[in-house]
Amino acid sequence: MKKLTDRYTMGFEPWALVLFAAIMLPNILWGIFPAPNDVLRAESVTPVIDTVGMVFQAAMIFCLILICRTDRKPVYLCGYTWAVLGCVLVYWLCWGAYYMGLVHAAVLLAMTLVPCAAFILFALERRNGIALLPAVGFTLCHVYFAFANYLMPG
Repeated sequence: MKKLTDRYTMGFEPWALVLFAAIMLPNILWGIFPAPNDVLRAESVTPVIDTVGMVFQAAMIFCLILICRTDRKPVYLCGYTWAVLGCVLVYWLCWGAYYMGLVHAAVLLAMTLVPCAAFILFALERRNGIALLPAVGFTLCHVYFAFANYLMPG
């Protein structure tokens, strides 16, 4: 059985950077151009979970972009890749719906879960188990944040 260090190496996964940029693009635009009925700008009631989530997010992105399998193959269009692309498209559509004023629990939940799913699916496609751990941690924090702040406040 190979040691963990034999299976992974420091490297550069450009498609992980592209995925991160694709997920962050609507967030950057939202930071510059507020949406009408912008409930996402309310102060968070979960600052500790938010901080833990940011740590998991940074670790996830670091692991996806800079830690690679030694036996990695080029990214190709397979089921995982199509699912990741679908997640990005659904995420962008949710942001579009949000900007059109659809501040509905389903939209907010999708805006929470879909980007997390994209990162987890990408980690699975790249067989990057190291990135999978912080991705799951980030997902748990992100979901808790969404429920506490927007989906079940009070």
